[in-house]
Amino acid sequence: MIERFRRPRLAAEVEHDIVYRNDGEFCGMPFLFGLWKTRDGSLLTAFRRAAVNYGNADDIHHDNLMVSRGKVVSLRSFDNGSSWDKESMNEVFDLATSPEQIADSGPADYSGEGPVDFEDDDVLIASGGVPAIFVPNSRPWLRISTDGGRTWRRPILLPMTGLGSLSGQGSAVVRPDGMCLVALTSVTPDGWTRRPLLYASPDGVQWNFLSFMTPITDDGQAVSDKTGSPRFGAHRYFYPRPLALRSGRLVATLRCQRDPTGVLWTELFESMDGGRTWQFLSRVNDWGAPGDICELHDGRIVCVYGYRLPPYGVRYRVSDDGGRTWGSEVILRDDGGSWDLGYPRVLEVAPGTCLAVYYFNRKDDPIQVNGGVRHIAQSVFTPE
Repeated sequence: MIERFRRPRLAAEVEHDIVYRNDGEFCGMPFLFGLWKTRDGSLLTAFRRAAVNYGNADDIHHDNLMVSRGKVVSLRSFDNGSSWDKESMNEVFDLATSPEQIADSGPADYSGEGPVDFEDDDVLIASGGVPAIFVPNSRPWLRISTDGGRTWRRPILLPMTGLGSLSGQGSAVVRPDGMCLVALTSVTPDGWTRRPLLYASPDGVQWNFLSFMTPITDDGQAVSDKTGSPRFGAHRYFYPRPLALRSGRLVATLRCQRDPTGVLWTELFESMDGGRTWQFLSRVNDWGAPGDICELHDGRIVCVYGYRLPPYGVRYRVSDDGGRTWGSEVILRDDGGSWDLGYPRVLEVAPGTCLAVYYFNRKDDPIQVNGGVRHIAQSVFTPE
């Protein structure tokens, strides 16, 4: 118990670098789009990229930035993240695409393209919501790549199955039986109540609702005064990030928040039946979300998250008992310029070595608009 509550400490072994930066762009949210290791051993990360004016604070406000603006793009590394090939940048999805444009582009599913094998490391899933995530009229889009992200099948809309609004979060996990589970979040017509859930497909051709991840008796709502934008309100559970452990268990992080600019945290749920039912397992931290997780070669689980209270930065915790309890907090970096950072993805790129990719802004950046230029950064570290 005492060990779990040691004071947060700076990581002993960590190296930081920039994955991608443009002084005229807001780049962010790798958590929503992906980080993969493909069949040839290369790494691929996907993130949001939008042209902005850092001379105008309103232009980088999330209420103005997150609706039908920007593109999802990918970058590739051929050396485990030591460098990223700027020539490899590839468009994954244009966020200005309307649901009607997707619906008019072809059949409602991938029956024409045929099935895929989700156990193939070159089969990747990207997903999101149009015209934006978590708005009352969100429709979930999905794309599949069968060549490690070099090309993508046309986008399709997932069926709504009676839900009024549905948004993808780019998180997919494959069960031992080959079934692929995609994580999404639904919202109520007023936009204030969110609930995470899963869709499933055995072959990628058709997708169907599988389960809600929070209890059916829980409406998923955090008590809130419901003033201003729901984007900056209090919400209980959203941004599901499932992980299939080698034991066969499924675990998933969920984001909870009172205030997305600081007071938010990560909780862990588990499923013992392949994602059909879920139950609360643990709270990972005091503050910091969304949290991404990976299972290390030695069976430990690492959870990395943005820390949006001063000193702003990125932190992680490790569990050595399958997510039931978590070790003390380790600070990867605390040089952020404002709360507007985080959304990491993490992989163990070699035994004992992890790579976290996230969006960041530095307090020492010469360009300051509520923090520095929002860019994609990384940390390579040895989990303690």
